[in-house]
Amino acid sequence: MDRGRRLLMPLQDTKSQLTRLTQQDAHLVVTKHEILLTGRLGGARANFSFCDLTGVDLSNRNLADAIFTGALLAEANLSHAKMDACNLFGADLRRSNFAGASLRRADMRGVSLRGANLTGADLFEADLREGVIAEQKRGGPFRVLQHALETDMPNAVFNSASLERVKMTGVAALQADFTDAMMRGARLTRANLRQAILAGAVLENADLSGCDLSGAVLRGAVLIGATMAQANLDGADMDGVLLDIEAGKVIPADQLMLMLSQHHNWVDSDGRSGKPCNLADSDVRALKSLAEWRLTALCAPRAVFYGLDLSGVSLQGAQLAGADLRNAILKGADLRGANLSEARMNGADLRDAQLGPLLVGDTRLIPSKLNQANLRFADLRGAQLRLADLSGADLSYANLSSAKLHQANFARAQMTGTKVDSQGHNDAMLAGAIGVASSR
Repeated sequence: MDRGRRLLMPLQDTKSQLTRLTQQDAHLVVTKHEILLTGRLGGARANFSFCDLTGVDLSNRNLADAIFTGALLAEANLSHAKMDACNLFGADLRRSNFAGASLRRADMRGVSLRGANLTGADLFEADLREGVIAEQKRGGPFRVLQHALETDMPNAVFNSASLERVKMTGVAALQADFTDAMMRGARLTRANLRQAILAGAVLENADLSGCDLSGAVLRGAVLIGATMAQANLDGADMDGVLLDIEAGKVIPADQLMLMLSQHHNWVDSDGRSGKPCNLADSDVRALKSLAEWRLTALCAPRAVFYGLDLSGVSLQGAQLAGADLRNAILKGADLRGANLSEARMNGADLRDAQLGPLLVGDTRLIPSKLNQANLRFADLRGAQLRLADLSGADLSYANLSSAKLHQANFARAQMTGTKVDSQGHNDAMLAGAIGVASSR
């Protein structure tokens, strides 16, 4: 039987025909592949087509451009593996572990991801559509053997995964977990997402046409610019979903600009002119940019700043508890002494931001509050976090490289996959953090 036809048979019939590889066999193949990737002599591309790799551990290995067509990788450990541009067409990946793996532009058409763990994985522009198997007679046209090898991913976990511009047309993802996943520009036409969890997922400009989202949890998801034609939302939890229309208190753009200008003048004049601005529960997205504005002591709890350019803004002592700052640009922003408790800052650019204490008078220090804040995938490289309260914050997969962490409070902070300089801290600094050992 030719290999193309093997994919048409049930797994129990094909397993005996797959080439079984041991852990040592797989190790030798991957070692030669890694030699090839470094340009040294003696390397060879890894080709695991129609191989049985059940339970094999290939974690942290470089498998970019490797071939896994029709392979059985059930319960295999591929966590933190580099698998960019891999060919996984028709592979069986049930209950496999891809946590933190890089699968950028991988061909994953027709795969089975039932119960697989892809927490924090990078699937940028990966192809997870249904597949088609065809054969070609010598000198003749292609003949389709089977249409619609459906990509099957019930109960798969994509928590905090990067699925930007991923192709998922027609996939079956019942009860899959996409919590806080980055799915900007994803193609999900006709996908079956019944009872899926998409809480906090960023689906900006995604195509959800004809999607079955009945019973799905979309609480706090971002659907700005998303196409929802003929999508089934029966029984879906849409609480707090961010749409193109304003959320919360609606303030006309010209009035909003006037209020902020008056606040700016109030700050510049030390209170002699202008007046302080209160933006509690308001949607500020219409302004697009507040870069370099002086908005010290701004009162904006629970306000929506999603995606705004706030680079270099002065927000010392600002009240921003519960604010939506997801994907906002806060590079170089002055947030000393700001109250950002429970703020949503997933994916925010906080490079070189000042989040240290605010000096009031000659002796009083007011630390920045980021307790219970969501900072998943936030970029905090070079940020000043001295004395900051990060207790209970979610810093999973955030980048804290070169950040100043002296005396910051990380009690109960989630730090799974967080990047921290090995020489930039000691154990005492991160005492009480959860999952920090995996970030070193």
